Amino acid sequence: MKTYYFGYALIAMCLSLPATSDEIPWQTSHKLEAQADYAGAAQALQNIIKNNSQHEYALTRNGWLSYLQKDYNSSVTHYKSAIEVNPNSLDAQLGITLPLMAQGRWQEAANYAKQVLKVAPHQYYAEIRLMACEEALMQWNALLEHAQKASRIYPTDATILIYLARAASVTGNNNIAIDAYKSVLERTPGNFEAIRYLASNNIKSK
Repeated sequence: MKTYYFGYALIAMCLSLPATSDEIPWQTSHKLEAQADYAGAAQALQNIIKNNSQHEYALTRNGWLSYLQKDYNSSVTHYKSAIEVNPNSLDAQLGITLPLMAQGRWQEAANYAKQVLKVAPHQYYAEIRLMACEEALMQWNALLEHAQKASRIYPTDATILIYLARAASVTGNNNIAIDAYKSVLERTPGNFEAIRYLASNNIKSK
């Protein structure tokens, strides 16, 4: 056990060290991100992008770092540039959903999530983000059908069951909603949303 503790301590010490002139830009960028200096992490890569505007990973990483800084317009721009370089990049297509959702650009985000699912059916994060978009767009019937299918693929996942329960409730399928919320409580006991819904239907949560 002492060896493990020493290893963790060494990693923590390395992450806390300041950048040195001997570090490569990638090392500096990842170190600064670990320190929550997202602007510095992005700045460390600027010369790479300046020298090669088609550097796919640098563009994708800058999309992520801009998102962490809440600079959503820049994040979208970087991710789109990465997609232009590599239209097959699921990383960039999935990544761009985050700033689009943060800006409330739900349909655009949904379109990218659907593109991911065409290539990688049932990719978890694409499924979840598409459900969030369907909910925001009030596409309740689509969400109900989507969540029912996804819940069979990920039967232990409470998040999918919550989307299923919400869609079922709005569309008047109370029995489906009740069963879904009961299943939520099996996976996340104490979930307030599930307890409240069941109580409103005079059903005691266990």
